[in-house]
Amino acid sequence: MIPPRFDYTRPATLAEAVGILAADEDAKVLAGGQSLLPLLRFRLASPTSVVDLGAIAGLRGVADEGGHVRVGALTTHYEVVNDPLIAAHCGLLAQATRTVADPAVRHRGTIGGSMAHADPAGDLPAVALALAAEFLVTGPGGDRSVPAAEFFVDYLTTALEPGEVLTAIRIPKLDGWSFHYEKFSRTAQAWAIVGVAAAVRRVNGDITEARVGLTNMGTTPVRADSVESACRGIPAQADAIHEAARSADAEADPPSDLSAQADYRRHLARVLTGRALARAAGS
Repeated sequence: MIPPRFDYTRPATLAEAVGILAADEDAKVLAGGQSLLPLLRFRLASPTSVVDLGAIAGLRGVADEGGHVRVGALTTHYEVVNDPLIAAHCGLLAQATRTVADPAVRHRGTIGGSMAHADPAGDLPAVALALAAEFLVTGPGGDRSVPAAEFFVDYLTTALEPGEVLTAIRIPKLDGWSFHYEKFSRTAQAWAIVGVAAAVRRVNGDITEARVGLTNMGTTPVRADSVESACRGIPAQADAIHEAARSADAEADPPSDLSAQADYRRHLARVLTGRALARAAGS
């Protein structure tokens, strides 16, 4: 299909991009294009202008910031998967990113574009929630950071204000934790019907802390607080973990669609959460 007409700009600086976006509330940001271009082709989005961030220096790459890893918004999925800092300190992000679509998409798509698109069926928002990431934003009012728990507001909606640009994601290092991303989909390249991002910390054979984020279990990614509480202090053994995972859907409000009914998604969430936590715990 043919997209609607729009103006195209490729600013050289972040300040220029912010100025263009602030002046036109109907403008859309182009990062890797893997989310925006299909919307344009199917005319699900009709922006007056498209602002391409590709020429702006400093929005790409991974940096060590002491207790955090900073990932530039224009860092591609391929770069995330293969970056040694991410592998060493927040491997759950790399593992989940490896399941995104296919190699062609991973070479073009960006982590910032995926997060800002805020599709609850996307893999990475749930990972950001589980890892307690924060989103660095620049806009007409300056710079600010938004916790992942506050960034995803509704379906395809984030806390970004008019004129603001997501510049980076800062992720706390979870050294000493183990992790697993479990995903159920109809085909290898399809959206997750349900996905589970899990990370656990163990001491003397017991789980002392757990993090669980759910994909496609609501209009936003869902943090499974009930499971996290149930896991605290239990043995890192499969039976105990699967019992704790029985409350995985407690905070969720899953949709019914052509891929699955809500009750089936609830079942999947409980089963996949048990699997993800058990594999993360090595049991």
